Amino acid sequence: MTAPRPATLKHLRESGWRSKSVKHELRDNYLKALQRGEPLFPGIVGYDDTVIPEISIAVLAAHDMLFLGEKGQAKSRLMRALVRFLDEYVPYLDIPGSAVHEDPFAPITRAAKELVANTPEEQVRIAWWHHKERYAERLAPGTKFADVIGEIDPAKLAMGTSMSAEDALHFGLIPRMHRAIFAMNEIPELDELIQVGLFNILEERDVQIRGYPIPFDLDVLILFSANPATFNRSGKVIPQLKDRIGSIIQTHYPRERALGIEIMEQEAKPDAASGVYVPYFMKEIIEQISVSARKSKYVDQSSGVSARFSIANYRTMVASARHRGVRLNESPAVPRISDLGHLPTSSLGKLELDLMGSHQMAERQVLEAIIADAIRIVFEEYVDKHGLEEISDVFSKGVKIEVGDMLPSAEYAKRLKRVPKAWEKAFEVNAGDTDAVRASCAEFVLAGLYASDRISRATRHGRMTYET
Repeated sequence: MTAPRPATLKHLRESGWRSKSVKHELRDNYLKALQRGEPLFPGIVGYDDTVIPEISIAVLAAHDMLFLGEKGQAKSRLMRALVRFLDEYVPYLDIPGSAVHEDPFAPITRAAKELVANTPEEQVRIAWWHHKERYAERLAPGTKFADVIGEIDPAKLAMGTSMSAEDALHFGLIPRMHRAIFAMNEIPELDELIQVGLFNILEERDVQIRGYPIPFDLDVLILFSANPATFNRSGKVIPQLKDRIGSIIQTHYPRERALGIEIMEQEAKPDAASGVYVPYFMKEIIEQISVSARKSKYVDQSSGVSARFSIANYRTMVASARHRGVRLNESPAVPRISDLGHLPTSSLGKLELDLMGSHQMAERQVLEAIIADAIRIVFEEYVDKHGLEEISDVFSKGVKIEVGDMLPSAEYAKRLKRVPKAWEKAFEVNAGDTDAVRASCAEFVLAGLYASDRISRATRHGRMTYET
């Protein structure tokens, strides 16, 4: 509205405003966004042909939704993004002390109905609810029935209010989200008693407290999230609740590494003026570490490997390069393979090991194996294998090259002069005129040769020595 928003029920009625259910409101605004061709979920990468069409169908079908996927697949972000399809503001009855944002033309509580019925419309005050406030979520573990549905208020009972009366009820989150969106994360961890309590809300849209039905006509869109391993486990989510969920939206990890890199860069938000230049092959290695972890037999795949794993590792790598740039007065600082030696600080604890396997590897050993596999995969995609044997022969003659995260970039050029002909046949990706970029390329080649079992490597005090 361009004019001032109505402040009384009389003015609201004269304005022509009409009541809509929250799902109707969501659907109408979603259709307008589709017709305009605007991005539906800005910042969500890799779901245009898979997840977003399924959400569109569910919204148009007026369904409650379950977002089913492993950790780090943007389930919560998708749920929170739905509020942008609500009207910017909706009116509600301005009743002091009320916990419910009542539709002025369709009140649901006794107090609101009496107010509208017994008060002249010009005296009934109207307030306005912004769409960003019309969303609430709760994490299932530790949630109690009173938190999300409600409880009988003992103080009101002591004053003589009947347990079956509406006035005796203290509202939980879901009744307070009348005309809004409520999300429950990790629904398999929700207590069975609360799952039962959700039956009526999902189907009949009323509230039952301790066996007393409170006949509210609740208007709420309910969203859930879950991990497939726990959601599909027998007994974790009772069948009657599953049956009442309208649509299941299946999320997934990026189908292509380039999409994973796009997500990683978007979420890490690197500062372009930070004095760090990241060669693309280093970005590929960081994302490939996550890809390899998702395929590793040592990692519990039912738990998944979050996109936050890549984001945290990327930030660690950039921070290590920035640290070196400041200490050695190199600008721009360029990440190297030796910077990956700091990844345990951002990785350990984010990988769930497969404890059912026969391996006896610690988490750090598993991480080292995954990093080596990622370097090998990216290296083999870049390298022209012709000439690698000659490089290996040079190392077999006793050549040793030492590198490290605090070794000045200019030192690399000096050390690589010892194998000039072999180096000419190697490749340099993102080759540039700066010593720092060339140092990063040099470490990539050396680490790739090591990961391909062509040379050996010894690590000591942050320095790596490559030899046969």
